[in-house]
Amino acid sequence: MYNIDFNKPCHVYFMGIGGISMSGLAEILLGEGFQVSGSDMKESDITDSLKAQGVKINIGQVAENITDDINLVVYTAAIKEDNEEFKAVLAKNIPMLTRAQLLGQIMNNYKYGIAVSGTHGKTTTTAMMSHVLLQADTDPTISIGGMLDAIGGNIRVGHSDYFVTEACEYTNSFHSFNPFISIILNVDEDHLDFFSGIEEIAQSFKTFAEILPKDGLLVINGDMEHKDFITKDLDCNIITFGLNEGNKYQAKDITFDDEGHPSYKLYVDGKEIDTINLHSTGVHNVVNSLSVIAVADFLELDLKHTKSGLLECTSAKRRYEYKGVTKNGVVIIDDYAHHPTEIAATLKATNNTPHDELWVIFQPHTYTRTYALLDKFAEVLSTADHVILADIYAAREKDTGMVSSKDLCEKINSMGGNAIHMGDFLSIEKFVEKSCKKNDLLITMGAGNVDIIGDSLLKK
Repeated sequence: MYNIDFNKPCHVYFMGIGGISMSGLAEILLGEGFQVSGSDMKESDITDSLKAQGVKINIGQVAENITDDINLVVYTAAIKEDNEEFKAVLAKNIPMLTRAQLLGQIMNNYKYGIAVSGTHGKTTTTAMMSHVLLQADTDPTISIGGMLDAIGGNIRVGHSDYFVTEACEYTNSFHSFNPFISIILNVDEDHLDFFSGIEEIAQSFKTFAEILPKDGLLVINGDMEHKDFITKDLDCNIITFGLNEGNKYQAKDITFDDEGHPSYKLYVDGKEIDTINLHSTGVHNVVNSLSVIAVADFLELDLKHTKSGLLECTSAKRRYEYKGVTKNGVVIIDDYAHHPTEIAATLKATNNTPHDELWVIFQPHTYTRTYALLDKFAEVLSTADHVILADIYAAREKDTGMVSSKDLCEKINSMGGNAIHMGDFLSIEKFVEKSCKKNDLLITMGAGNVDIIGDSLLKK
């Protein structure tokens, strides 16, 4: 496999450079003195930004784009073997790496590569870790799967030994990573268009943990079901965190302020250490923050920087993000939750946000996930006062007729919930504008583009 060496910058070509992750990796290499170019199928704000930094970008992917001076090609999963650029690269015998392989190669150039994994909470926890590293003045390189105000986007190019990134289990992409420190937040049933079930998912996380070197560190949720399976026979350092007794890092006496922000007593090895205050909402983020504290302690960062970083972190965009209040006095929150476990955590967090009635506009994400977890989706959504369902966001899939939002609507109502299916955003917007009352809480929820409904309501 081709090895990226920061001491020997070369010409790297990105096929699909307009993607948020690919563009971030391109910026890292650009900041390290590499010559970067690439292609995408259409122009965007991302490609415009890269062009402004001197990156040559081809719109459209044809064989002529692949020139002899290219030393390495990086491509995304969306690139198929019949792609003209892809065929030209093979014909010229130019080395190739997938996006995940490149990220793994980049990690080798940092002493402290930190990979944040888990079925849920990766982006928020990466945001927390980023804020702590920034507060400690470590000048980290950061790659995050959402927009983070603290770094003005999804990427920050630092010049130190510290690198933090999300590590996604989908298609086992995180098996290509080379971290020195790994966090496993949780293991849950998801991405069932790729995995056969929870056993295969747990095995994937175990394989990820086995990548760590002997002197590396695994920080793992000690409360989760598959902890023992994942940690069995590992020879790296292991630290557990959670709410239950027996974890090295534990949170006790959790309280919430009037805006739903938690505080808790931090215990390490059974001893009370300090009080931690968070700006992120929900008990799940209390748990997430414990993993960050554990990593910070391992790196011997001052606790005062850890505390201030966690307090400063308002999470990434679309993670229980307060958007504003409409002219009618309705509070609008936006959240990326697209799995039943995530939805349950978000709805639980609303208990600490003052409101009268709770409205959820939910846009299911992918047909396979909706079909496989239909009953679980219905069960958690049935607890909201009102649920409005948009049509399923297809993402990478095609509609084969296996499931629809109407099916989810019927299932929610059969469980005693109060749901309606309205499909298109304009109809939903008009309905909630008339139906929501002052002091109600409205959450736009899902991994698609449902957030634009809230944005539109706030502009009126």
